[in-house]
Amino acid sequence: MRSRVIAATLEVFSEAGATDLTIAEVARRANVHETSIYRRWGTRERLMLEALAEFSGDVLPVPNTGSVRGDLVAFGRALLGYASSPLGEALLRSMASSTDDDASAEVRKMFWQTRLAACQLIVERAVRRGELPEAVNPRLLLEGFIAPIHFRLLLTREAIDDSDLELLASITISASASRNLVGDQRAETHDGASADRRRKTRKAPE
Repeated sequence: MRSRVIAATLEVFSEAGATDLTIAEVARRANVHETSIYRRWGTRERLMLEALAEFSGDVLPVPNTGSVRGDLVAFGRALLGYASSPLGEALLRSMASSTDDDASAEVRKMFWQTRLAACQLIVERAVRRGELPEAVNPRLLLEGFIAPIHFRLLLTREAIDDSDLELLASITISASASRNLVGDQRAETHDGASADRRRKTRKAPE
């Protein structure tokens, strides 16, 4: 029953998106009672989140090539393949929507939190291997690599090839070596500004 419901949820999602997905339509396609779905998942949002997380985990596994550069490039390739599928394309459109309801927005937030948390393993392994500094911010590093890919997929619709992915990986890894860029930038800026203010307000010697 679970596999039928998950498959039906993904099918409806690819056609209707998050906002228009209903438990009734999922139940009809899965040939199960609506009450069975509510009893197991409780809400439409929990069902969507589980279905999308399972699909993404299957088609976007966390790579382990032995190097952070290899992992990022492999993940970029998988992301491009994922985005070219009907469901992946529908997911990207839905996740980029600015007109969804509060419940759909919550699904989007939880989905990205789950995916980024899983992919942090790429950064954690790189830190253990000594490829990245311990002060690196895993989420900012991953966002810095993924954002340009999504920019092309959703906005410019320009092609992305392996050379682009290699360049993005190099830029991301180089930036991670700077604590100002990937680590405690906001804290350092705040502390530095506070120090400047203290110096300016300190009374000059007589």
